[in-house]
Amino acid sequence: METYPLIPHPDFPPAVLSRIEARIIGRDEHWLRLRWRLYDALAVHFPPFAGKGRAEDLWKTTCFELFLRPEGGDAYIELNFSSSERWAAYDFASYREGMADRPMPREPTCTARVGTQMAIFDAAVPLAGLPEGPSQAGLCAVIQEEGGAISYWAIAHPPGKPDFHDPACFAATLPAPGAP
Repeated sequence: METYPLIPHPDFPPAVLSRIEARIIGRDEHWLRLRWRLYDALAVHFPPFAGKGRAEDLWKTTCFELFLRPEGGDAYIELNFSSSERWAAYDFASYREGMADRPMPREPTCTARVGTQMAIFDAAVPLAGLPEGPSQAGLCAVIQEEGGAISYWAIAHPPGKPDFHDPACFAATLPAPGAP
């Protein structure tokens, strides 16, 4: 699967972090697996373990996100993952409208591995909680660094303020299961 370089929003540059790459690393009959690789990540604040489970407002600190919009519609899904092992899943009927908790058949898993210069964040999402057909996808990250600086990373950004919900951010494709 393709690796996507994420770019920081120009109005919110990172303090130290130099680069993020995001990738859908695999899919089997049960899980969709995602990876974010952060370079020069020494100053990144990773929230500590807080126990598995749903949580609100994960985007207020370091958080990794996947947006999926099934082809042919306005409805989409937002998934948020934290190194705290907290997560969130939402359905939207259209752009920022009709938000509701998305049921998940089991909890996603989240794992952060932090080295001196690089960090890797992996998430695995239960495939049964995702759309069955092909989807447009947005891979994103909110990164908080020491001192409180927050940067917003996406494959593409719309003009204006950071907005991962904007159609411009859905710049990747997740093929239907079994598609070549």
